[in-house]
Amino acid sequence: MNSAGIAVQFSALPPGVVMILAAIAVPWIPHMARQAWMLAAIALSAWGLTTGAGEHFVWTALGYEFVLYRADALTVPFALIFHIAAALNVFYSAHDRKWTEHMPSLAYAGAAIAAVHAGDLVSLFFWWEATAVTSVFLILSAGTSRAQKAAMRYLLVQVASGVLLLAGAAVLAAEGAGIAFEAFDFNGPGAIGVWLVFLAFGIKAAFPFLNGWLQDAYPEATATGTVALSAFTTKLAIYALARGFPGTDMLIWIGAAMTALPVFFAVIENDLRRVLAFSLNNQLGFMVVAVGIGSELALNGAVAHAFVHILYKALLFMSMGAVLHQVGTIKASALGGLYRQMPFTMVCCIIGAMSISAFPLFSGFVAKLLTMSALGDTGIVWAYLVLLFASAGVLEHSGIKIPYFAFFAHPSGHQTGEAPIGMRVAMG
Repeated sequence: MNSAGIAVQFSALPPGVVMILAAIAVPWIPHMARQAWMLAAIALSAWGLTTGAGEHFVWTALGYEFVLYRADALTVPFALIFHIAAALNVFYSAHDRKWTEHMPSLAYAGAAIAAVHAGDLVSLFFWWEATAVTSVFLILSAGTSRAQKAAMRYLLVQVASGVLLLAGAAVLAAEGAGIAFEAFDFNGPGAIGVWLVFLAFGIKAAFPFLNGWLQDAYPEATATGTVALSAFTTKLAIYALARGFPGTDMLIWIGAAMTALPVFFAVIENDLRRVLAFSLNNQLGFMVVAVGIGSELALNGAVAHAFVHILYKALLFMSMGAVLHQVGTIKASALGGLYRQMPFTMVCCIIGAMSISAFPLFSGFVAKLLTMSALGDTGIVWAYLVLLFASAGVLEHSGIKIPYFAFFAHPSGHQTGEAPIGMRVAMG
């Protein structure tokens, strides 16, 4: 079989799976060819998205249907942006010769994409746990004692989420509710199972009091690892909530708390990547509120916000990762004056800051407007006011604090230059 035939065979696999298979070979591929290999795997996986809507790769066993590949209007935008994020991360990490980051990063992205296409809870559980196991290596790769401890805590929480998901699926199956991954009913058969699934999704979405793993682990990963982490885990949870719990009123309360609480911590935080981790939690809250509203406008807002958030949050993490790579620190108190030495990175950071702050003409403005409009239609005034406060908060800590302390504060005396070309290509 020629190379074209092999490519067609691989592209017939469920999206994401080909990326996981390709990741296995990464350690044995020379660095110069490794980037092309990973980009080719991502392209083949993306080609699989053209299969069309419907359920594919359906396997029946023990009286249950296991759907490995379901495609519909909800899976497409998440799968598309996950592929884009994976490709950008390949460029961003091109300077890094360590396969110990490239291999788990590609497999992690593939597992997240495969999870989005899972049509049953068992298949979802498998890929849910795969994202946990692969992503932990992006934290461990930093090689510091703090990173190793944070990675173990991160893995414990993520695996616990998967265990709850599997337990929920088992209860639902035992109660005759089936294992299909569709909208759940808290008042139907297997209600305990529904609550277990909801809690599993909530852990991965970083609900209030379940979010410590995010701010603990993300800032301890490598510069490139944090970019990948910011794209997949929490957005997979947003997809799962939109699929399983649209219109669940309690999500409005939960999401509102998620938008507001991180603001206070971000204001006093000195580590700029941890500031971004708090603001990530803040932005997830907007998406959770939109899912809780459940109207067509709100769900479109949640999906749009998740899509553009991956882009502008990645841009912010990339710019701070570039600063960390060049300077060796990301502490606000140790930075400043870098606008002269890293002008391209500065511009990219400002673009990301304006997007997350929802400035008009930027993607974040459109996405947030959909959610705020849907919330206005409900007449829930208190939630609207909380989200307005949270919007002001994200302007302060991500829109102003991040670029100011990194680039415009009193010069810290660091002598450096622009980030490697791969980083700049990804940011640009």
